[in-house]
Amino acid sequence: MSLEEYKKKRDFAKTGEPAGGGEPGSHPHDKPIYVVQKHHATHLHYDLRLEHDGVLKSWAVPKGPPTAPGERRLAVEVEDHPLEYADFEGVIPEGQYGAGRVELWDRGWFEPLKWAADEIVVEIHGERLQGRYALIRFQKEKDPKNWLLLRKRA
Repeated sequence: MSLEEYKKKRDFAKTGEPAGGGEPGSHPHDKPIYVVQKHHATHLHYDLRLEHDGVLKSWAVPKGPPTAPGERRLAVEVEDHPLEYADFEGVIPEGQYGAGRVELWDRGWFEPLKWAADEIVVEIHGERLQGRYALIRFQKEKDPKNWLLLRKRA
């Protein structure tokens, strides 16, 4: 998927967010990038990002990622982000899309165990989060952007 929607929402002359087109900075593995960013926007939320097909597939998780097996959280799919966004921390200025502070909360890599249109299962190897997680799309007809983020049991 292209990054057109991401680029349409941002004025790169005003925000320090990466425009895309390059490679991310440091990531210690030759594996797909995993990152969670804590986003102090209008409402505090966490952004889960998983590298897939040259972009970071992204979900806003209002209550933060689940940490205990069996816990579930709403995850709302948002536009793809460029790979460079995995290293982004900073303040998005007032008046810009997503205005507020963005900080890295967790990062690492993941093993994709299943990647289908309505279900994604990954084994996360982060600094804070470790283990198997699933994203399952629900309410497909009503709101296809809504997913369930589930911390799986071992």
